[in-house]
Amino acid sequence: MREHSQGNVNSQTGNARNPFARNPSRRHLLRAGGIAAAALFASGCDALSTKPQAKGQQGPADAAANAKEAPALAARVKAGELPPLGKRLPTKPMVIQPVDRPGTYGGQWDLFGDSPPAAGGAEVYYEWLVRWSPDWSEVVPNVAESWEIDNDGRQYTFHLRAGMKWSDGKPYTTEDIAFTYNDVLLNKELFAAPPSYLLTGDQPARLEVLDEQTFRLTFARPKGLFLELLASNGTHVLTSCAKHYFSQFHPKYNENLDALMKKENFDHWYELFSNRGGPQGGNGLIWQPNVPVLTAWRTTQILQQGTRMILERNPYYWKTDPQGRQLPYLDRIVRHVISDQEAALLRAMDGDFEFLPPTFYNPNLGTPKNKPVLAANRERGNYDFVDGLDSTMNKIVIAFNLTCKDPQLREVFRNRDFRIGLSHAINRPEIIAAVYQRQGEPWQAAPRKESEFYLERLATQYTSYDVNLANQHLDKAGYTQRDPNGIRLRPDGKPITFNIDVITEEPTQIDALQLVRGYWQAVGVKLNLYTIDRSLYYTRKEANQHESSVWTGDGGLRDGMVDPRWYFPSNSESNFALLWSTWYTSRGQEGEEPPAAARRQMELYDQINETVDAAKRRELFMEILAIAAEEFYVIGTVLPVGTFGIKRNNFHNVPKTTIASWRYPSPGPTCPEQYFAAPGQGGAGEDQ
Repeated sequence: MREHSQGNVNSQTGNARNPFARNPSRRHLLRAGGIAAAALFASGCDALSTKPQAKGQQGPADAAANAKEAPALAARVKAGELPPLGKRLPTKPMVIQPVDRPGTYGGQWDLFGDSPPAAGGAEVYYEWLVRWSPDWSEVVPNVAESWEIDNDGRQYTFHLRAGMKWSDGKPYTTEDIAFTYNDVLLNKELFAAPPSYLLTGDQPARLEVLDEQTFRLTFARPKGLFLELLASNGTHVLTSCAKHYFSQFHPKYNENLDALMKKENFDHWYELFSNRGGPQGGNGLIWQPNVPVLTAWRTTQILQQGTRMILERNPYYWKTDPQGRQLPYLDRIVRHVISDQEAALLRAMDGDFEFLPPTFYNPNLGTPKNKPVLAANRERGNYDFVDGLDSTMNKIVIAFNLTCKDPQLREVFRNRDFRIGLSHAINRPEIIAAVYQRQGEPWQAAPRKESEFYLERLATQYTSYDVNLANQHLDKAGYTQRDPNGIRLRPDGKPITFNIDVITEEPTQIDALQLVRGYWQAVGVKLNLYTIDRSLYYTRKEANQHESSVWTGDGGLRDGMVDPRWYFPSNSESNFALLWSTWYTSRGQEGEEPPAAARRQMELYDQINETVDAAKRRELFMEILAIAAEEFYVIGTVLPVGTFGIKRNNFHNVPKTTIASWRYPSPGPTCPEQYFAAPGQGGAGEDQ
């Protein structure tokens, strides 16, 4: 039985494991941007001790009655509006070590996004059953205080925190877990299929409630990546549905629901359920006012037709600092929707936002072209930069559809020498200089240097710009005949010409592809840019109508193992061979059986999914990457140098370096509940 339990979250990380080391047993410095791994290890809220507290040993937050709270909450206690803090905290609150120092209560955090704020954000919603440590090295306790895994990885037993409460003061227990699991996630009117992280094959785990704080999930087969999936994006529903609130909108629990639906003008119960904040099909408006939450802040107002959201501190939040002071330090968060990126940039230059984190989901501010103008305004705006290590491993991955409908193009695309020749034809240094402000380096679709999965051959092969070598490989592929315009002829005698799908929302990709089109024309291959919006891009892809396409390179760090889309045809985002990935995910019931090499990768990944031991999983994944290097499915172009955010100089406890990845919902793992604003401080370059 493998156990994990919580001591406290602290910044003493001398024994922490480096998630970016190629050899997990040794510490390595981060290479990109000269950032040392130690910079991430000193991020605060860093490491979670796996040693349970000894009996009789009093931790800083064991005596909840002695903890302190925000003045506004103390006033409400005095007025009889809230119970005393000792009755609001769990028996053993989770203790968060601040990055720099204990904070002061008060202050506001303004930030923006380009999507409706009612959808919430990672600065708020990352209170899941388990979470990533800030350095992304391990999964650590969170809502679950501890867990045990049976030896083969089929059973996971979780222990919730005794005395934990929702933001409205109602108890949080396994009754909420059972309601969410059985009546929401497994309800086919809300979710057409259970989320994949709860499945082995197409079979969901079986839930057992053992007592008010303990439940067990049992899978039909070992689920070695379960904890990593639980800590990654997309699992928020499991800790977001308070039974006492959402059951009133569920037909299983409310016999008068028809009357309520009629009164509220809804035809279906699930429409009412979603309207009141419930998740449906993976989405939900759980950050509406009045919806109970476990998060540090709760929504109190949505203003200006949904473009502004106010979140205020949760009086029942279940974490404290080492002095026993209830978190969060900040009184409230104000989220703005600003879809005009120029307007957002101007406001950022003026210092209107306390902290704009380096993020994967809203990277438009943190681009190389914006950095000079933001740097020039640091003193006036009273802010400085926060570095972000982006898990993206490529600016543009070019994916030929190896299973496209045109059999002649399919034959061309599947010719490895054809792909190698076109890779050598790309002048990556010129693209980096002309499109990416000289930021980046030539790179294939491969894990970053900082990753423990870094494989030099996969990353660097065929990246040299060599027209002669390109022509040699294209000739070797058999396409030596050309038409009067110099375009090579495919087996049926027609010119090798094809479309590449690129979304209009990515202008830099379009600029880069304009250059690629010229490079390929010079070696006898004609590329046509097909610029379309995102929805049409996905419609064409899902119907296998695309001939080729481009996308960014996800999976450059630890996320590569959980989402190996570019390394073998593993899921619906493997744009280079969707029929092969469909065959894999459907267990041979749909799609098209792939060649032997891809099938071998699928077998290896099945083993990874059933392996609890992390070292063994890495060994298997490196074999998958070695096959990817041999097969050379897709063409990469430019390795991103990273991203950045900005932070006002009086805003504290923000790590100097954060990670930006969809699987690591930044800045959530850095514990925003311990951020604080110190009024009266400032000045560009001030010691932070």
